[in-house]
Amino acid sequence: MVIHPIFFIIGFCLICSEGRQRNVLLIIGDDAGFESQVYNNTACKTPNFNKLAERSLIIKHAYTSVSSCSPSRSAILTGLPQHQNGQYGLHHSYHHFQSFDNVKSLPVMLKSSGIRTGIIGKKHIGPDTVYKFDHEWTEEEYSLLQVGRNITNIKNLVHKFLTMDTGPFFLYVAFNDPHRCTGSKYGQFCEKFGDAKSGFGSIEDWKPTYYALEDVAVPPYLPDTPETRKDISAQYTTYSRLDQGIGLIMKQLELTGHLNDTLVIYSADNGIPFPNAKTNLYEPGMGEPMLISSPYHTERWGEVSGSLTSTTDLVPTILDWFNVDFPKYKIFSKEVKPTGLSMLPLLTTEPSSGWNSVFSSHDLHEVTMYYPMRVIRNQQYRLIHNLNHGAPYPIALDIMVSPTFNDTLQRTAEKKPTNWYKTLQQYYYRDEWELFDVNNDPLEVKNLAKDADHQDVLKNLKENLANWQEATDDPWRCVPGGVLYQNKCLPLYNSRNEL
Repeated sequence: MVIHPIFFIIGFCLICSEGRQRNVLLIIGDDAGFESQVYNNTACKTPNFNKLAERSLIIKHAYTSVSSCSPSRSAILTGLPQHQNGQYGLHHSYHHFQSFDNVKSLPVMLKSSGIRTGIIGKKHIGPDTVYKFDHEWTEEEYSLLQVGRNITNIKNLVHKFLTMDTGPFFLYVAFNDPHRCTGSKYGQFCEKFGDAKSGFGSIEDWKPTYYALEDVAVPPYLPDTPETRKDISAQYTTYSRLDQGIGLIMKQLELTGHLNDTLVIYSADNGIPFPNAKTNLYEPGMGEPMLISSPYHTERWGEVSGSLTSTTDLVPTILDWFNVDFPKYKIFSKEVKPTGLSMLPLLTTEPSSGWNSVFSSHDLHEVTMYYPMRVIRNQQYRLIHNLNHGAPYPIALDIMVSPTFNDTLQRTAEKKPTNWYKTLQQYYYRDEWELFDVNNDPLEVKNLAKDADHQDVLKNLKENLANWQEATDDPWRCVPGGVLYQNKCLPLYNSRNEL
């Protein structure tokens, strides 16, 4: 497989008549998965997702570039994987992770072309000079509850941005729902914040939806226990708030006359905050919802695309929409050549070739969680390279203290059935290479990396993964068997088989 550079199809005219304004609204859910009815979860009620999907191309196989908040958001806004842009982990002061100073982000690229930019909600990346919007309403100056979960306030801010000026715009709305609220008085998922009955005020436009434990749909990769069901029930309530917030935003586009000149994209940053998902690069941690709604191309509205897409495709897609070239610049004296693709051609025709593989990389979440992984996923297989495979897999704090994982820990300690398809030992300790046939083994239970019949598959995927690491100037491309020196891998002879 050839690693493709960013491309824009010559002669592809998305907007056929001159003078039509082009705008972009990018909506990102926080730790949001496939809970909507759009992705066949009939338990969680999502009428606004359904309505958006009716005017969108639904991507069945979209994937995050990295299953961690800040690194993922950096990839969304730069088109570069986290190991290339430098946002290796969470952007908290006590973790001290941020992108390299000379990285170019989407708002900076667009500003130089006269496009007004704004962000509402969760930013959680840095430095500010790299990720600078014209207008910002984020946790850096406001309560994240108010700019990320209060959908009435979000609606008003969207209206303010849309009406404060004319001309083309890029608006990035980053909800904080349905992220966990670890240690909060508002509940596991802040489901009590503004619900008008828990003593924590009310959100004018929110009509909370509640779910009985027997009505939730427990994903097959989670233990089906009462604690898990309580967790998911609370998650659904905040997912429903996200759904209603999206409805309010779409209504503002309509009221301000921008419904029919704005490209709307919905996706999420990483998998849901449960075991086997968030910070993992198995299917539940890597897979993302993605809806793309173009007002100028209605022929595929409501259709489902089987193309494999990545969050690193968002930048080339948005640049393509605005007819703006990716800037020429260097990181550490090496010219940046993005590997993402514009998804606009998918809006007209399902491709007969290409779009058959995606890549992900992960290094850290919290600063103590060093567990680098590199992944290629094609139409049939996922190959994971666990670079620090000798160490136990680290657990993110919000998952560690969650009722679901705590119940598994307690049941394991008491030698009781966990109702999980994995043991903690299996979850913590992983092989260096994990190869799964995702079509025939959707739970990714059987590792085929040492299977004699799959050695050709393994070799091919390893080569493709190595090519991508080279193309993205991955500092970890020699790890764990060697050290990168003058663009070569010097062997360490540290494999157990070599000692």
